[in-house]
Amino acid sequence: MSERFEIRLAGSGGQGVILAAVILGEAAALMEEGLHAVQSQAYGPEARGGASKSEVVISRGEIDYPKATSPSLQVILTQKACDEYSHDTQKGAMVLLDDFFVTEPPKLDAEIFLLPIVRTAREELGREIVTNMVALGAAARALELKGMMKPESVKKAILNRVPKGTEELNTKAFEAGYRMMKDKK
Repeated sequence: MSERFEIRLAGSGGQGVILAAVILGEAAALMEEGLHAVQSQAYGPEARGGASKSEVVISRGEIDYPKATSPSLQVILTQKACDEYSHDTQKGAMVLLDDFFVTEPPKLDAEIFLLPIVRTAREELGREIVTNMVALGAAARALELKGMMKPESVKKAILNRVPKGTEELNTKAFEAGYRMMKDKK
């Protein structure tokens, strides 16, 4: 792992990208490998519907700047967020885009994956509210491929964070996202 690994999750308010980033930060802490993690967030003036992003910086050393300047992994769920946040993607990074809401993928020097994140939450799981957990599953597979994190750490962090009684639904959503990315790569 390089000294600093930056992850950005972006979408619209209400899609749960902030909670997803919090969970990724907690998953890094669960790994017990001496990793440091810091999470930050920004969103538009509207609580729901405005563009929002949440970032996690993971490092073996101390983190001197808490925001992503050149993300190594981006998960983007809306076209507006894609237009606003994809420009600073690191060369060679992985970018996971929702194939329903992102209709014009950016031209980047990165691996771009169009994934049915929102459609899976809606159609396979019947609850759009778990879109962020589907996205986390896909991100967990990407992080596993990068040698950053084990999917079990992300799953454990999810179960530590979600409300009681929703564990099964959130686990199914995570596993669906993980499978969809595994099928791609």
